[in-house]
Amino acid sequence: MSILVDENTKLLVQGITGSEGSFHAQRCIEYGTRVVAGVTPGKGGSKHLGVPVFNIVEKAMAETGANASLMFVPPAFAADGILEAIGAGMPLVVCITEGIPVLDTVKVHRYLKGKSTRLIGPNCPGVMSPGKCKAGIMVGEIHLPGNVGVISRSGTLTYDVVSQLTSLGIGQSTCVGIGGDALPGSTFVDILKLFQADQDTKAVVLIGEIGGTMEQEAAEFISHKMTKPVVVFIAGSTAPPGKRMGHAGAIITGSAGKASEKIKALSQAGATIAPNPAEVGLTTKKVLETL
Repeated sequence: MSILVDENTKLLVQGITGSEGSFHAQRCIEYGTRVVAGVTPGKGGSKHLGVPVFNIVEKAMAETGANASLMFVPPAFAADGILEAIGAGMPLVVCITEGIPVLDTVKVHRYLKGKSTRLIGPNCPGVMSPGKCKAGIMVGEIHLPGNVGVISRSGTLTYDVVSQLTSLGIGQSTCVGIGGDALPGSTFVDILKLFQADQDTKAVVLIGEIGGTMEQEAAEFISHKMTKPVVVFIAGSTAPPGKRMGHAGAIITGSAGKASEKIKALSQAGATIAPNPAEVGLTTKKVLETL
């Protein structure tokens, strides 16, 4: 099994005719993902990459059965694109777009309440269920089907960790990049719940970073609800307070945002802490050998 996306996913690409959307949609198709539709206002009725293009999400869903959206809409218009997909009842929206204004994201969060849509991102690498479906910008070749789930705030560290796991023969059930913004659509806890319920996921690797309290919330869930082992690496141990480090959400604004506080909470919750990014794979291997 896997979570969020699998071989039954019918992917719609919002912004498919743009340079980024076109490039990554083609990579998804080459990986074997069922890309059934694209949406670009004003270009409905045409085809791009052999895929029918529609003006609106609702019509694309009605005519193709699309059940997931991958979004490459520019920052100024991305929130409207997300709202359109939510309004159309799209079950899963994966927003790759970086730089969406925070107030726009707040509007999206308000609109999401009570809706059935799950949002991954924005500012994320997407979702990958190896051998089944690629809904994002990650390189398919580094992934290997297996039973370790991966959740990360960092795209680059996701690729590095996945490459380590694969090189050690450790396959992944699903890899989820939740994004580096201060207000992600889905949190660590949201995704941990899915991995906990997935019978084929035997362990989870969690990659966190400075800023916010999502890691502490994850620690609380791991402590009380998680029965599967969790391996953790937290980036940003040497980051100075008050300075944003890469991601919009990676800024220490209080003691809870420090890497040391996050590591302490997760360690106390029973997670296994990888000492550095280069040893996440080996740490995971040691944990799996105890199962």
